[in-house]
Amino acid sequence: MPQSRKSQISLIDTPYYHCVSRCVRQSFLCGTNTLTGQSFEHRRGWVEERLLFLSTVFAIDICAYAVMSNHTHVVLCVDKALADKWDTESVLKRYHTLHKGTLLTQKFINGDTLTQGELITLDDTVEIYRKRLYNISWFMRDLNEYIARQANKEDDCTGRFWEGRFKSQALLDESAVLACMAYVDLNPISKINKTPIIKMVNFHP
Repeated sequence: MPQSRKSQISLIDTPYYHCVSRCVRQSFLCGTNTLTGQSFEHRRGWVEERLLFLSTVFAIDICAYAVMSNHTHVVLCVDKALADKWDTESVLKRYHTLHKGTLLTQKFINGDTLTQGELITLDDTVEIYRKRLYNISWFMRDLNEYIARQANKEDDCTGRFWEGRFKSQALLDESAVLACMAYVDLNPISKINKTPIIKMVNFHP
């Protein structure tokens, strides 16, 4: 029986995770369709730019990533201690770069005066947002939903672009992290995509 996402991700055991997302409906993440000759190479830039942007918002480092013709590999390291240091304003500004937030969080950022009751509610909301900003599921959601919307708009279609949710594998020790990073670096190149983007950055053993 498949494990729930919650049981697959335990920061007590390790901050390192290997995440894989795969396309459906014979979609092209990048590469060239040999039947039509249409090139999707520019979509590599979408993924790379989005990944690097999200790493500036979340308390999650990118150790390595590879963008293939129909899937992505990302090795992530969660820095919960960093998120715990952020004050209310930092949490809200980061979260608002990706999501609208609530009327209360918008009022606080705008400098409006809040009642004592509103401040209590705000504190609870900030803690929810803080947890999301070091949550791998939210990181991958903000990556994959963005790419799916861009691709569907370009393809003039609706529906799923990714094959369900991403798959996650915990990397429990330094040797597992290094082996996974090497795997991502040497990931087999598909017949369609002969020039994958592969990066290895920010490894903290």
